Amino acid sequence: MKIVVIGGSGLIGSKVVAQLTQKGHEVIAGSPSSGINTITGEGLADAMKGTDIVIDLANSPSFEDNAVMEFFQTAGRNLLGAEITAGVKHHVALSIVGVDIMQNIGYMRAKKVQEDIIRQSGVPYTIVRSTQFFEFVGGIANQATQGNEVHLSDVKFQPIASDDVAALVVKHALGAPVNGKVEIAGPERFDMFEVAARYLKYIGDTRKVVPNGRPEYFGGEVSHTALVPAGEAELGAINFEKWLSTQLQKA
Repeated sequence: MKIVVIGGSGLIGSKVVAQLTQKGHEVIAGSPSSGINTITGEGLADAMKGTDIVIDLANSPSFEDNAVMEFFQTAGRNLLGAEITAGVKHHVALSIVGVDIMQNIGYMRAKKVQEDIIRQSGVPYTIVRSTQFFEFVGGIANQATQGNEVHLSDVKFQPIASDDVAALVVKHALGAPVNGKVEIAGPERFDMFEVAARYLKYIGDTRKVVPNGRPEYFGGEVSHTALVPAGEAELGAINFEKWLSTQLQKA
């Protein structure tokens, strides 16, 4: 099959492209640098010709409220419009667990709009909602650092390895469209501050993690369970210890 992966050079996209290529599919990694731009529309029509599946993994270069909304609205409409014209059979998009209950946060509002555009397009689809990636735990700790302390919430957190995200996205892309959402998460649940503390300890970082009791994420208040699946979810195979050991080997 011919499969176009939008955002195919990113963290998840590069893994998805590699896995699909290994399975023998014709894969195009779409990005502005490869001449496929969902914002301007450049290269979209040509890329969609003969395409069976589109996997949208692109992310906004800016998380500012208006910019991120404009990105997902424009990219979604341009991409799905090209898919409709070309007769694409399955649209797969990566979204976020709990996005619909965190609408006080600008980024989540934009992702929800992206989902709505997909649902209303008429293209058969699967929305894969994922929890946060292990790879971003270090960045979360850095953003919460004050001096030599890391002040983080005790909201529930169920991070997943990017390798597992890619494998599950590939699985659903090659399956039948569900015309709805599926949820994926890591195999273990933590308090957010706990996983950050364990991560910093393993890498020898002396910063002290302090639970602040404020249920915050992306600068907005959330419920304590907003970031974890509310019901049944597909779980990745890589737990925290296994993921961390692979990161230390790469260091």
